[in-house]
Amino acid sequence: MDFLQTFQNPDFLVGLLKIIWINILLSGDNAVVIALAARGLPPAQQKKAIFYGSGAAVFLRIGLTIVAAWLLELQGLQIIGGLLLLWIGAQLLADEEEGEDEGHEQSNLMTAVRTILIADLVMSLDNVIGVAAAAKGDQLLLIIGLAISIPLVIFGSSMMIKLMERFPVIITLGAALIGWVGGETVASDVLLRDFAGENHWFHMTAAAAGAAIVLAWGKFMEHRHKQEATEQA
Repeated sequence: MDFLQTFQNPDFLVGLLKIIWINILLSGDNAVVIALAARGLPPAQQKKAIFYGSGAAVFLRIGLTIVAAWLLELQGLQIIGGLLLLWIGAQLLADEEEGEDEGHEQSNLMTAVRTILIADLVMSLDNVIGVAAAAKGDQLLLIIGLAISIPLVIFGSSMMIKLMERFPVIITLGAALIGWVGGETVASDVLLRDFAGENHWFHMTAAAAGAAIVLAWGKFMEHRHKQEATEQA
């Protein structure tokens, strides 16, 4: 009875809608990561990777809301996380290019899920602050709101894979987006906060540099793999 009364509470419903809406807005880049990581799998494993990755990522955010504010104050953490995103973006781009040129074996399911979780962990650190603020300490509200968003992330990731198959350039754009977020993450670190505050160009420049690094790194790895394949032939 208490549970039903909770859902009849206007404040609870408003908070629930806020969390769902915030999560929709914040899930665009996560859907890109999931799609990039899962696209090389067989169709059956694609669905599993999307489901496991999306579900685990959402529940990971629930845990992050408890410690996110504290983690964001740790010096150097976002720099490490941002650099990790650059590596992930370059790897995902290189995987795509290797698959086209060398016919490498399809990605492993657990590798795809692990990539999704690591990327989502880094990308969601500052995002969950907004979700936590909307929940106002109500754990039930937080859990229900994020759980409802799982199908939305799954749908978005599935659509993104189909678009990538039809328009391969989206893969490159997706990798660049991960690099952009990685650069932003580095620029948001506590160690660079004062510098970024005094130099408003820094944040945008770091983001653009992150995207450029991922694209250049991916191309470099593509070239290196081609050389290795030629030497082995």
